[in-house]
Amino acid sequence: MLRAGVLSSVGGALGLQAPESAAAAAGTAGRVDARDWKRLADALSPGATLYRPGGSVYPALALPFNHRYAGIRPAGIVACATTEDVSQAIRWARSVGLPAVPRSGLGHNYAGYSTTTGLLLNMARMKSIVSTPAPGGAHPRDYGPMKVVHNAGTVTVGAGVTNGDLHPLLEDHGMFVPTGRCPSVGVAGLVLGGGIGFSDKMFGLTCDRLVATTVVLADGRAVKASKDKHPDLFWACRGGAGNNFGVNTSFTFQYEQFEGTVGFYQLRWSLDSVLPVIAAAQHIAQETVGDRRFHLRLGIGTSGMTRTQIHANANVNAIGQYYGTVQELRAILDPLLKIGTAEERARNSASVRQVTPGEASVLLSATTPIDRFATKSAILNSRNLLTDQQVSAAAQRLLDWPGSSNEDGAGFAMFALGGEINRVPPNATAFVHRNDLFVFAAETSWADYDRPSVAEANLHWLKQFYADIFRDKWPEHAYQNFPDPTLKNWRQAYYGTNYPRLVDVKRKYDPTGFFDYPQAIGTR
Repeated sequence: MLRAGVLSSVGGALGLQAPESAAAAAGTAGRVDARDWKRLADALSPGATLYRPGGSVYPALALPFNHRYAGIRPAGIVACATTEDVSQAIRWARSVGLPAVPRSGLGHNYAGYSTTTGLLLNMARMKSIVSTPAPGGAHPRDYGPMKVVHNAGTVTVGAGVTNGDLHPLLEDHGMFVPTGRCPSVGVAGLVLGGGIGFSDKMFGLTCDRLVATTVVLADGRAVKASKDKHPDLFWACRGGAGNNFGVNTSFTFQYEQFEGTVGFYQLRWSLDSVLPVIAAAQHIAQETVGDRRFHLRLGIGTSGMTRTQIHANANVNAIGQYYGTVQELRAILDPLLKIGTAEERARNSASVRQVTPGEASVLLSATTPIDRFATKSAILNSRNLLTDQQVSAAAQRLLDWPGSSNEDGAGFAMFALGGEINRVPPNATAFVHRNDLFVFAAETSWADYDRPSVAEANLHWLKQFYADIFRDKWPEHAYQNFPDPTLKNWRQAYYGTNYPRLVDVKRKYDPTGFFDYPQAIGTR
């Protein structure tokens, strides 16, 4: 979420709970003998592979992206090539009493829920991308220098496809599905939890573009869910988070066809300007909440190991794009462009320019922090936007960050909502956060080789940072794609009034709770 002072996209050894009872799962795994493993290997397609501990490939596949959970080691890993591989793996896991957990991409799940001491289903080989243009001659709509054919066709992707895999479609063919900014994040995890990005106000969340998905259920059956087939499951797959109802193996999205250019901006100030910048940016977000063309992410951040480095690197920043002219974009950004020193104003003004959608995708991309990190999120609306007092508290606490060797640093990011996102009723999909202004994420990071005391200090700091900001206005909601394993009221925070309906779907499609983890949808 946050990158060392310029904010990027956004358990284990420190006592956090593993995705399931590690001792119980490890004990069960110990009772699975070589004949059982051979039976699984024999059931897989020629394109799939079973990996066990001790093999040369196993360590790289076992390691989750957030190394906080590197100590959770799967009993086995199936690199799946087909939906039938997933079905066979799930049936086998049930027969021997092991949990099965899917992982798309590199396993970015912030709380470590995409790893297991049971059977890990690695989906990275399921990389198919098939597009189907819509029949008929749709007419493009002009947004300044950009022409867009809305709902130009569909694209079906395998569960191993990442945000970065879809970039060539945009760069080479002008085909676009709204996804996140981190190239290595799997589209599967993104869409199942909602999916925010730099075009979501214009085209909706990633889950809003979903028209069908194939799901392997807990009994090994594969079903296709859409508005016409298994509509309750389809509803739940749009915001109900992954590994709750089954293993999704493919997704069909509506895509847009682009031609032309978009406006881009990247603004940065010293932390001295934090109060006027956050106030102006929040006002702009309120004023443009219904303008689907304008996209904004703002925040504060720092990095370093010493007090001098942390103070020198502390900054406030904003980045985004606009489907319209540079002149229109400058008018929207005018309050921000007037803030700061003469040097900052000149640099920020120069950053506002027209670029191709492909160039914008590259400029807006950033990975989640490397090595080890922790996040706490919130959903902000017009009633709980940050006050000057809250921003001051955040800035003061930022300067007290304990530091680490991780250059991604710490801070917070605010991703503006509105436009098409807020035009969807809260109960139309499982994603309930439809009348809000920002997804807020506070984050800290540290390196693999930092001392345990550094990790402990970072986690303590994050807890205090969040508490300082929301001391008098504790948020009711949080973003399910930024899971926080310490969140006690996560059912209400992630899903709100949609949670009981999610329980009904869980009871129907996974009545025994085979797909389970500490924050999984329950059966009651």
